[in-house]
Amino acid sequence: MLGLLLLVPVLAFLFLFRFGSNRYALPTYLPDRVDSTQVGGEWQRDTVFHQIAPFQLSASTSRLVSSQELGRGLYIAQFYGDDAASIKTARALLRVQEKFRKEPKVRLVTIILDGGKREDALLDSLAERYGTIAGKWFFLTGAADTLKKLTQQEFRLTADPKRLPGAVYTANIPAGRLLLVDNQRRVRGIYDGTDGREIDRLLTEVTVQLYDYEHPH
Repeated sequence: MLGLLLLVPVLAFLFLFRFGSNRYALPTYLPDRVDSTQVGGEWQRDTVFHQIAPFQLSASTSRLVSSQELGRGLYIAQFYGDDAASIKTARALLRVQEKFRKEPKVRLVTIILDGGKREDALLDSLAERYGTIAGKWFFLTGAADTLKKLTQQEFRLTADPKRLPGAVYTANIPAGRLLLVDNQRRVRGIYDGTDGREIDRLLTEVTVQLYDYEHPH
């Protein structure tokens, strides 16, 4: 009898492992508003999440890289400033690049917040320092007003704790964060790039997102 009692959960596990499915949906961040729609005579409230507006930034040799090129599958964005957190986070991205080296749907982008007048030399220097793979990890920058709009209005990287004008909800994302953006231009993950456990979570959730692309609902 004891043997049967011990065997039942093992058989149940084997059955679920063989025939069951385990789906984990990633959260979506940066909600913009809540819309109300009437379905079958009843009102339903649906959250509308922010989509990052299309953008173009400069790589070295003055080549322009668009968000469309980055977002063919998903991309992980870092905003690189003059601080220790940015350096540590960029080093952590080396691990992400190696993990998904052969996965064409995954790209990395480090956006330099202050390219200065020698932006080509700076981008080349940083790309060489971190050992980026061409076409996999991009170092980009742009004009000051373009970067300000991108960081504050699109990715919501603002030190101001107040909500941005015209937005119902916003998120304030401090330095050192990595953002996972899906092929619908929505932020699906926010991670502390200075924390190894957070990088582990990023790797897992990228894998989950790729699985969802291969197995749509």
